[in-house]
Amino acid sequence: MKICVFGAGAVGSHFAVRLALAGHDVSCVMRGTHLQAVQAKGLTLRLGGEQLSKKVRASDNPSKLGAQDLVISTLKANALGSLAGGLTPLLKDDTAVVFAQNGIPWWYNIGLPADHPSTPPLDFLDPGGQLQALLGRERIIGGVIFSSNEIVEPGVVVNDSPERNMLIVGECDDRQSDRIQGLRRLLTDAHIQSPPTMRIRESIWTKLIGNMTMSILCVLTGRSVRDSVTDPAIEPLVPRLLAEGQSVGQAFYQGVARRGRSGPPINHKPSVLQDYERGRPMEIDALVQAPLAFARTAGIATPMLDMMAGLATSRAREKGLY
Repeated sequence: MKICVFGAGAVGSHFAVRLALAGHDVSCVMRGTHLQAVQAKGLTLRLGGEQLSKKVRASDNPSKLGAQDLVISTLKANALGSLAGGLTPLLKDDTAVVFAQNGIPWWYNIGLPADHPSTPPLDFLDPGGQLQALLGRERIIGGVIFSSNEIVEPGVVVNDSPERNMLIVGECDDRQSDRIQGLRRLLTDAHIQSPPTMRIRESIWTKLIGNMTMSILCVLTGRSVRDSVTDPAIEPLVPRLLAEGQSVGQAFYQGVARRGRSGPPINHKPSVLQDYERGRPMEIDALVQAPLAFARTAGIATPMLDMMAGLATSRAREKGLY
């Protein structure tokens, strides 16, 4: 299958290596020194004691890659404008686009089940409605990533969660379609876990509880998840913070709960902190503003999240990253 990973940073590069090693014709849209290294030497993925390498086609110009059977967008939510501008040459009549990202996705209100509680307007996540105009409804596949990765040098990605690397996928209207079943098999065969879900938005909230709490906390501390939550001054506050995040998610999916993990907290800096430290635009809208809009719509008080959101937004603006 011809698969394009659009916006192949840390997570996208991980997936690209796995899919290419599984025998697929993989191409990547990427840029900068990462692109130059991949064009020269290919992609390298390090996880646990393994090192996996594979040559893939890579370009910063999607028109050079040709039409694809599947596009997986691993762009940050704040960079989706480049997808709207570059996607057309990659599309055939039946090409689906997987939106594998953190936070509330731009398409959340498309195909919404009739029994879903009222939601806030989300137009600000797709400025000008470019993606909806281009893709309609039938091409959209939702994706939720559980995988911790970092580009440690151009062309080289380190995975910090070898025991858990998942891409959960689902139709935006929760149909259990043949293409979703096929995509799950494709991912599983590439050693990317893809367990079934009946409600893709419930999986989105499961991940988002951690993103809107722990990831933003790390932005404020400047430290990894492990160092942040084990700090004696912060540790007693963590259950209250998670409870606020969970209360928002449960207002829309009653059974949603943050996905736990065995062992100590992960010694990993979330991607939004990596962006802050490296001077890259931050996903403030999808990870901070949109979840709080859902909280206000549901009438839920979130004083700790509100304070953290204000501080994180202020820090991002001070550096010109939001």
